Amino acid sequence: MNAKSKPSSKIGPYPPVPHGSLPEPPRGPWEICITGDLSERQSDLIGRLTEVPVRSRGLIYFDSCGGSVYAGLALATLIRTRELKATAVVLSECSSAALMPFAACPQRLVTPLSTLLFHPMRWQSEEDVRLEEATEWARHFRQLETDLDDLLVRLFPVDADQLAKWTRPGRFLSGTELVEAGLAKMYDPFSGDDPWKTLQQLQA
Repeated sequence: MNAKSKPSSKIGPYPPVPHGSLPEPPRGPWEICITGDLSERQSDLIGRLTEVPVRSRGLIYFDSCGGSVYAGLALATLIRTRELKATAVVLSECSSAALMPFAACPQRLVTPLSTLLFHPMRWQSEEDVRLEEATEWARHFRQLETDLDDLLVRLFPVDADQLAKWTRPGRFLSGTELVEAGLAKMYDPFSGDDPWKTLQQLQA
């Protein structure tokens, strides 16, 4: 083969990007688990909720004893801000701060064995906290507790007097009681032959 017959070593231009908008990512349905202590999983859960498309549909499974009220508030705010069409499913427990993201979901499902604990907010600080700091924390938490009660009343929605009866001094509610209060629908995975199909039918 002579020099004239050698193949060209030049690299051709990259194909142009086609006109029009890029395809959107899949819009679900997705599944996310909110489990354990919210304080320990806050970063991971916020990341998961921001990975799914805005206004998309999915399932959020709950099995949490609560944790930081700030973590619960952050998750609830994110669910509402991103307008997620989330169906909440209480697998076992959904208590304390976990009630906020649960209430923020447009659709809520519980089982007959689900447990939900309503109680007043608790706070802790270091042993060497100064008196001025303790006084400010007490003032702040008193106001925050009132604001979060008002938020739960709006999100569920539930009568303020009824919420107060559950919260002070605190009460465990069963899934059946929550359904009777009109705040959730019943889902029983232990009856019937196709619980997954039943779950899909119950979603909004």
